[in-house]
Amino acid sequence: MSAQPNNEATAPDWSEWLNASINGAYPLRRLLVGSERGAVFLTECKGRPNPDAAVKIIPIEGVTLAQLSHWKSAIGLSHPHLIQLFDAGLCQLGGHQFLFVVMEYADQTLSQVLRQRALTPAEVGELLPPTLNALAFLHSGSLVHGHLKPENFLVVGEQLKLSSDGIVPAGAPRVGIAAPSSYDPPEANHTNFTSAGDMWSLGMTLVEALTQSQPRFDEHSVAGSLPTTVSPALAESVQRCLSSDPALRPSAADFYVRPAAAPQALVAPAPAPAVQAAPEFVTPPPQPTKPRRLTAPSAVIVSAIVVAGIWAGQQLLRTHPNSTVPPQAAVAPTIAAPHPPAALPAPATPAPAVIHAQLPDIPRKALRTIHGHFRIEVLVVVDHSGTVIRGLLKNTGPSSYFARLTKEAARQWTFSATSEPGTREWLLRFEFTHSGVTAEANPQS
Repeated sequence: MSAQPNNEATAPDWSEWLNASINGAYPLRRLLVGSERGAVFLTECKGRPNPDAAVKIIPIEGVTLAQLSHWKSAIGLSHPHLIQLFDAGLCQLGGHQFLFVVMEYADQTLSQVLRQRALTPAEVGELLPPTLNALAFLHSGSLVHGHLKPENFLVVGEQLKLSSDGIVPAGAPRVGIAAPSSYDPPEANHTNFTSAGDMWSLGMTLVEALTQSQPRFDEHSVAGSLPTTVSPALAESVQRCLSSDPALRPSAADFYVRPAAAPQALVAPAPAPAVQAAPEFVTPPPQPTKPRRLTAPSAVIVSAIVVAGIWAGQQLLRTHPNSTVPPQAAVAPTIAAPHPPAALPAPATPAPAVIHAQLPDIPRKALRTIHGHFRIEVLVVVDHSGTVIRGLLKNTGPSSYFARLTKEAARQWTFSATSEPGTREWLLRFEFTHSGVTAEANPQS
């Protein structure tokens, strides 16, 4: 990893290497960003469905080979909300030696939105599920993101993803390619990288997302500086992330969970083993704001970060409304038919129930590509008439194609009407095998 930079250093003229090639494999098509620490170029990664990729190059004088080791380890990570790394190694350009890493190309970032305006609390609520899911995945594998800040919240296609080129093992020394920043936790000067440090950085980013400025740590609480429309649960969670005591910060998995005992009674959990799939976690509490679409000039990031990390049509999805009906013990029956539509009879009891279930219309040819089985989950918000007013992908499965068709099908479900005001939530679970699709519905609190 990198040593601390020389403050007198100036950025090289990176443009002189345009149209050069890294090891004959990655042509430098366009300079995306450059500084004295390194540069990022648009390149192409042949053999992939979308050949566009980004390559970061770092002068070897500023780093050690430990950085290359971290990159090569991160290449093996696979998560729908982490930027995929494809290759890393050593190269030479114009007689100079560099480290390089090739990754998914993303031309949109959260920092671009924040230059135009703040996010609404509802939009931050939509940003959190994919972010917390990715962090929980890393932390459960004893890894740390290390550099959470708005510019490292990226969009690839229609998905929100966190950058991956700064991922390090938990406990690694806190030196690196990136310069120390205001997003680093207060203990950064005397501790190594930790998951608690990631949660501090997340808290800093959330405050900035809501206010377009970083929090002031004075006599006023951080929660008090947030917009009044922020839910108490979100404000409290942000406040906990920004605790000066790392032991009092929430984990990614319990971001919204209030501690069950006084802080001094908390016991740090034992490190969890590495996992191969992203863990699930509780969906954030609903945000009591009206749906809205965001507008921003075409030169900046799309104006929305969508539910569970799906960015649809370059706009943030709408707010996550209140759920006022408590969960019922009964669960909608499983649907076994391989093709839509499928109708379910209304139950004899007055409890809210499924009236019509729609399965995703998956071509038989596509189903035959499935080996084993996988699950896609959609959280649907239902109004008092029983109509689905929006759907949130909680578990996208291995394919964005199947996830898109599944979300479209979920929006066509209908439920029994209720005289209760407000909205309800149902979690729809779709199981995919080569022979077809089944589904079940469970009411949520």
